Amino acid sequence: MKRREFITLLGSAVAWPLAARAQQPAMPVIGFLSVGQPPTNLVEAFRRGLNESGYIVGQNVATEYHSGEYGRFPALAADLVRQQVAIILAIGGTAAAIAARAATSTIPIVFYIGGDPITQRLVNSLSRPGGNATGVATIGTELGSKRLELLRNLVPDATLIGMLVNRVSPDAQTEIRDIEDAGRALGRQIRVLSASAEAELDGVFTEWVEQKAGALIVGSDAFFNIQRIRLVELAKRYRLPTIYDRRDFAVAGGLISYGHNRVDAYHQLGLYAGQILRGAKPADLPVVQPTQFELVINLMTAKTLGLTIPPSVLAIADEVIE
Repeated sequence: MKRREFITLLGSAVAWPLAARAQQPAMPVIGFLSVGQPPTNLVEAFRRGLNESGYIVGQNVATEYHSGEYGRFPALAADLVRQQVAIILAIGGTAAAIAARAATSTIPIVFYIGGDPITQRLVNSLSRPGGNATGVATIGTELGSKRLELLRNLVPDATLIGMLVNRVSPDAQTEIRDIEDAGRALGRQIRVLSASAEAELDGVFTEWVEQKAGALIVGSDAFFNIQRIRLVELAKRYRLPTIYDRRDFAVAGGLISYGHNRVDAYHQLGLYAGQILRGAKPADLPVVQPTQFELVINLMTAKTLGLTIPPSVLAIADEVIE
């Protein structure tokens, strides 16, 4: 055999499997739309849910992360649509879900929000969403009254309570109304301030101190979770007893948190994503609402603030960090 013929045959042998691979269907991509990268434990919980449907990231499904401030969500969602992702996982709160829904009426959307998906026109009903979106609605904005009651038990002399919200969030007004109604019922005055950028955080804490706020509620917002270390540091610096909406804050040194279990929520998101990849339609998958909530107390932070946690509150805690 001539050398040129050998090289030609060898080239054909190499080219054939490459061509075959090129003809194989592309791996489906799940596009994440968020404020920042979710914590590792939540990503792992999501992947466990996917695995239960036979999907393993890197083997038969891929992920693409698009993150930014709320104002960038429409452009980020549009980019995911241009990439023709198989699913958009809108985990940047209600704002991310709204942006995804505005960008596409055909690509399945699995959302994770704290507000009401019916009010925001994401679904027709919780039991039968009816469109291309479903997911987990945590009713986080409706837990403010419970958080205020816990603060009253911890700091009974605090008559003025600060509340931090992100007014850019579509859920902000609902959350404010919930807290203000609870404040009137409990005889507490609520001073609401907003921050949607890190540079604004120092100013709001300074204002609360000047107005002699006795405690603080940090609202349910994806931006605040990204800033949790900074928020915990400021609360300690200004000696403001503060309650948060998720365990991550208490683990980071926050005084107390009360909210749903986010690991369970992300596992559910993975389950739904896997079912959709296998052919299920979002229209037929009911919106899931958590029914169990966890109270976490950081006793080290309480000691630093000179607070004694009442036995009645310790008795109902799901976790105590010592």
